[in-house]
Amino acid sequence: MYAIVEIAGQQFKVEKDKKIFVHRLQEEEGANVEFDNVLLVEDESGVKVGTPKVDGAKVSAKVVEHLKGDKVIVFKKKRRKGYKKKNGHRQYMTQIQIEEIIG
Repeated sequence: MYAIVEIAGQQFKVEKDKKIFVHRLQEEEGANVEFDNVLLVEDESGVKVGTPKVDGAKVSAKVVEHLKGDKVIVFKKKRRKGYKKKNGHRQYMTQIQIEEIIG
């Protein structure tokens, strides 16, 4: 059984007991969260596709930890002009573990 769910503006394919990284959530570590914007659910009875979301479907998850992602280097250059600019950042992320898919 799996589901396609929208979390913090991005779509993820989730399965039970799977850990995924999403954009930073406001909940604290160890808290339970529920996502009701489920776009697709696949189970033994078949595939249910929402228009735009599946009615009555929910995904519950537990916040494992908050962390920062790998460094992303942003390098800009204009050839023959002597212009170079190097910049970078680390994205704030949250790791969640999927506990249950209801749908």
